[in-house]
Amino acid sequence: MRILILVDCYYPSSKSGAKLIHDLAAELLRQGNAVIVATPSEFAKNALELSVEEGLLIARIKTGRIKGASKVLRGLREVRLSVTLWRKGRNFFLRHPCELIVFYSPTIFFGALVRKLKSLWGCPAYLILRDIFPQWAVDAGVLRRGSGYRFLRTKELDQYAAADIIGVQSPANLEYFARQLPGNDYNLEVLYNWMSLEESNCPYSSYRSQLGLQDKVVFFYGGNIGTAQDMDNIIRLAWNLRSEPHICFLLVGDGSEVERLKALIQERSLTNIGLLPAVGQAEYLTMLSEFDVGLVSLDRRLQTQNFPGKVLGYMHASLPILASLNPGNDLKDLLEERNAGLCCINGDDEAFQNHALALARDADLRRTHGQNARRLLEHHFSVTSAVKQILAHFQKPPAFSCEAGGARWSPS
Repeated sequence: MRILILVDCYYPSSKSGAKLIHDLAAELLRQGNAVIVATPSEFAKNALELSVEEGLLIARIKTGRIKGASKVLRGLREVRLSVTLWRKGRNFFLRHPCELIVFYSPTIFFGALVRKLKSLWGCPAYLILRDIFPQWAVDAGVLRRGSGYRFLRTKELDQYAAADIIGVQSPANLEYFARQLPGNDYNLEVLYNWMSLEESNCPYSSYRSQLGLQDKVVFFYGGNIGTAQDMDNIIRLAWNLRSEPHICFLLVGDGSEVERLKALIQERSLTNIGLLPAVGQAEYLTMLSEFDVGLVSLDRRLQTQNFPGKVLGYMHASLPILASLNPGNDLKDLLEERNAGLCCINGDDEAFQNHALALARDADLRRTHGQNARRLLEHHFSVTSAVKQILAHFQKPPAFSCEAGGARWSPS
């Protein structure tokens, strides 16, 4: 089958969405499909740049910077994503018809492009929905229910309407659709996050020694540093544990809250927490292997449930997970049932602190919970299962084959 994947970020981005889509695309290829990944790019020098990477045809379409740009500029570029990708990639899409479109949200602005390509190619589309926006922004107090919200809501519904099947990331998300969008005839299913179980050849790193953390228990946070993550939650934890000399926190990533957090750390003279910029995927996975506990934080006001992609990286590295979550999040039950981490509800600072101390003081607890986390990944979150689930809706014999599986692409 010829498959187009649309995603708002791809390698070399270190964001969890880029990793998810890379693993999905590689597994689709391994199973005998021809795979194209089309993505906006702030680094492309030409309108369209094509490359073959690990057997995948990657189409990077120049859009300018979106993530990390000013709110106004980001908004303008993101709203125009479908228009820009069609205008600059039109000839490419005409020459490369596909039999299935898989598109990833966030962003919510692929709907118009998906509808156009479905009409052009006469094919179905599967939406991988990882972020229910703008609802989470309203819950977190970032967005008010005014004209801006109504516009974004229209785009949200537009992407749902463009999809033949929508894969949400947790059972609680099904409840969101039943509660917020009753009567809509969406074809919904739970599609859990996934990760390749293959061990990659990661470069050597020595962050622990470089940062002087040899004798510390390091709580590691990697990923988006934004409003929905309530990073003040982690700052409070670091403040409450400032008298514990063997505990340190390391945050690695980019996002809208980075500069404010830097100022807050300096203002409070916190010496037990460090903040580093995002790194590439290979280096990130190596970095994970150096540290002790994986951190998760989600704003307690969020009404939609989220399974952060970073959790799979922690599981892959056999890290126990310390999570402070919004009420009703399925992740809490999952981690606690499998003894893969310690969880509390965001706002319960005492429980968060006590869980951190328990993990910091007991190496055996860290080891057993880390091993359980790895088993959980292997049993429930493999990329093979995700691909099987998606393709089961669109069964047809592979259209291409080659020695390594999939099709041989030429970037032309």
